[in-house]
Amino acid sequence: MNQPVKETKVQKKAKIESYDIAKSDETLHLAVDLAKFIKENRLYQNIQGKEYVNVEGWQYAGSRLGILPVVEHVVNISTDDEIKYQAKVNLLDLRSQQVVGAGFAICSNKEQGKKYYQEFAIASMAQTRAIGKAYRNILAWIIRAAGYEPTPVEEMDYAGNEQTAKPAVPTEKKPTMKSASSSATVAETATTEEQSASVRYASAKQKEEIIRLLNNPTITRQEKTKMLLNINRFDEERAAQAIEKLKKVIEDREDGQSAAA
Repeated sequence: MNQPVKETKVQKKAKIESYDIAKSDETLHLAVDLAKFIKENRLYQNIQGKEYVNVEGWQYAGSRLGILPVVEHVVNISTDDEIKYQAKVNLLDLRSQQVVGAGFAICSNKEQGKKYYQEFAIASMAQTRAIGKAYRNILAWIIRAAGYEPTPVEEMDYAGNEQTAKPAVPTEKKPTMKSASSSATVAETATTEEQSASVRYASAKQKEEIIRLLNNPTITRQEKTKMLLNINRFDEERAAQAIEKLKKVIEDREDGQSAAA
C-alpha cells in the first residue's frame, strides 16, 4: 500500500532538481529557488539602491536549466594606447545539444577604474561580461521574477558604477618603513599575476568532451551542476584530469550496473 506513495515522492523530488525553460510553471519555481540561493551566497551587489546579480548567480540559473556557457573566442583588439578585448560566448542546451543563445562583450583599460589593469585581467573581464550578457539575453525575466535587476553586475561597469575595482599598481607615496614592507608584497602579487596570465585555460574541445561525459545517465544532477559551475575556471591540465576522472566514474558505474543485472 505504501510503495506507490514512496515512488510518487521520489518522482516529485526528481522533478524539481532541474527545470525546463520552455515550461513557465517550472521556471517560476526556479525564480523562488534562485532568489534564496543568491541571497544566501551574497551573489549580488547594491548599486544606487538597486540589487544586481553577479555572473555567478546567472551561471547558477543557467545550470539549473541545463544551459552551459561556452567561450567561442576572445579577440585582442588593442591599439597602441589602449588594451582592449572582445569576447563571444555561446549558450549550449545540454538536453538538445543546440546553441540557444549568445553574448558579445568588450573590456578596455580606458574604462573608469581599469587604468592600471593588466592585459590578462582585461581579457578575463571581457569573457565574464560576455557570459553574463549571453545569459541575460534569455534569462533576464527569471532574474526579474527572483526580485533582482535584469542586468549582470559586470555590465554596470560600462556606466561607471564599478565599486570594487582597485588599481593593480599602488598610488605613489613617500617612502616609509611600512611602505617598504608593502613593496615586497606588491612585488609578490605582481609575480603571481604574471604567472596567472600564462595559464592556458581549457580548450573548447575539452569543454565539449566534459559536457558529453556529463550527459551520461550515470552522472547525477548534483555532480553535473557542480562541474558546470566551475568549468570556465579549468586550465588545460585540470580539464584533462576532469575528463579522465569522469570516464573512470562512468566505467565503474556501468560495470557495477552490469554486475547487478
